[in-house]
Amino acid sequence: VFEQTGESLSSDPDQPENSKVLRVAIIGAPNAGKSTLSNQLLGRKVFAVSKKVHTTRARALGVLTEDDTQIILLDTPGLTTPTKVKRHQLEKSLLEDPWNTVKEAGLVVVMVDVSDKWACNKLDFEVLKCLTQHPDVPAVLVLNKVDLLKSKSRLLEITADLTCGVVNGRKLQVRRVIKPPWAERRTDREARTSGSGDEDKPGGDVADGEGSEALSGLSKEQLRALKTQQGWAHFKDVFMVSAVDGEDVETLKRYLVVGAKPGSWQYHSDVLTDQTPEEICTNTVREKLLEYLPKEVPYTMTQAIDLWHDRENGELDIAVKLYVKKESHMKMVIGQAGQMVARIAREAGDDLSTVFLREVKLRLSVKVKN
Repeated sequence: VFEQTGESLSSDPDQPENSKVLRVAIIGAPNAGKSTLSNQLLGRKVFAVSKKVHTTRARALGVLTEDDTQIILLDTPGLTTPTKVKRHQLEKSLLEDPWNTVKEAGLVVVMVDVSDKWACNKLDFEVLKCLTQHPDVPAVLVLNKVDLLKSKSRLLEITADLTCGVVNGRKLQVRRVIKPPWAERRTDREARTSGSGDEDKPGGDVADGEGSEALSGLSKEQLRALKTQQGWAHFKDVFMVSAVDGEDVETLKRYLVVGAKPGSWQYHSDVLTDQTPEEICTNTVREKLLEYLPKEVPYTMTQAIDLWHDRENGELDIAVKLYVKKESHMKMVIGQAGQMVARIAREAGDDLSTVFLREVKLRLSVKVKN
């Protein structure tokens, strides 16, 4: 399938008569579930997913083609700051990509993980900067992992906070009486951090924002105002999805298809992603490393593909060398009696079999690289 995709990437799109197209930028704080949503919309796992932040290291593109409509999903890294890029030895692409993506999108999907109690009362500062810089691009809010929230009234409260009580130009009817009793007992400190009541006051620490000021093109005054802003009052729609329920994702997919505008397809209908098979392999291995190894270890590792061999029986043989910086890291990757590296190879191989629709035999070896 991916050999076919490779050929299709370079071949002309098979234009239908009344072709429609929509470029969708999926943005959000790191780990909000952007790649998982992209995979669900595409119907196959193409993007790396892990519980650790910054699994997606550069923008990848997914293509969803239905009848005469093509939806191009721009999967972005979680919006981050220069300080964090330096601290975690992350690539510069993590800073530049999200901004560039929104510029070329016809719709922005902002994802928020409602099960993260620190992140769900206030839109991520970097997300707000991005939206403020591109007010002309329509945006929708997707509340993710709603199945993990026990209280439905809490969900309405979060929606009201993140939309400033306005969706598609209309005020939300959220009656305050449905607030659970504990919601009224928030400490003064929480009330201050959520930004309520402070909207008109300048101030707030802008240290993190100033580093990416050149990228965002916003003035210090605008950044200060954003620091106290809780939500975005210009969302066209709000969707609530659970990571496990395909029906919610189907509703969002229909919305995207209906929102597509007349225009030429950019890709052949066989194309699923612009990632090469090698990139998909590297990302899949990386996802497993992030999942199973402690803290900083996966972020300092590099990979090299030593072998990529198509067997006559249709199986695919892949050998990947993992480079670590320290002996101690190598021991962690290999694990007791080689169990850890075997598990990572087995699970990554299974995922690749699903993506490539063929049997994949993946072998991993580990080496210290000074």
